[in-house]
Amino acid sequence: MDWFPLWLSLRVATLATLISAMVGLPLAWWLAHGKFRGKGLLDALVTLPLVLPPTVLGYYLLIVIGRNSAFGSLYESATGGPLVFTWQGAVVAAVLHSLPLLVKSARAALEAVDHTYEKAARSLGAPEWKVFWQVSLPLARLPVMAAITLAFARALGDFGVTLMVAGNIPGRTQTVAVAIYDAVEAGDGETARTLVLAVSALALVIVWVAERLNSRAAAAS
Repeated sequence: MDWFPLWLSLRVATLATLISAMVGLPLAWWLAHGKFRGKGLLDALVTLPLVLPPTVLGYYLLIVIGRNSAFGSLYESATGGPLVFTWQGAVVAAVLHSLPLLVKSARAALEAVDHTYEKAARSLGAPEWKVFWQVSLPLARLPVMAAITLAFARALGDFGVTLMVAGNIPGRTQTVAVAIYDAVEAGDGETARTLVLAVSALALVIVWVAERLNSRAAAAS
């Protein structure tokens, strides 16, 4: 039994979740509290990956990070190799797949915070970044942690975008979702069942943890 696809998926999902959290939490706070022109458009752009077909998202990514793009050329000059058809490309695909869910869930959590504490911090002269980091985020930590947990699960299960951007190279870019597809196509029922059960068990644990965090947050409010 080759467990490489599962280990690769865990590594990709972990890195993608870290990146999504670093980008998504400030973005969620900005959408929750910011007042600026184009806020509705930004919110729609963040939500768009949730409704677009994975093949469309993959196509957009190929345009943005492909070898012929400005970003792709810059990346290849810096690293000596292209970003597409690598496990790093799979991380980018997983970020695009998981970031919208994290932003939407974290935004709801930040909007539910008692804003009295935020106003008190501002009245004492705290800058916005400090209000976010030391007031809003700690108050919403449990539902935010649940959002991050679900984002990890979503990154772990990506198939379509990853297949288009990272490809299906056994031992290099083949994630667990792609490996299951390959096993089914090849008639390898034993491998498919083993990987399906492993991913299902892992997903069940992740969802249970997220539900526990949300339940604790609801009990504390």
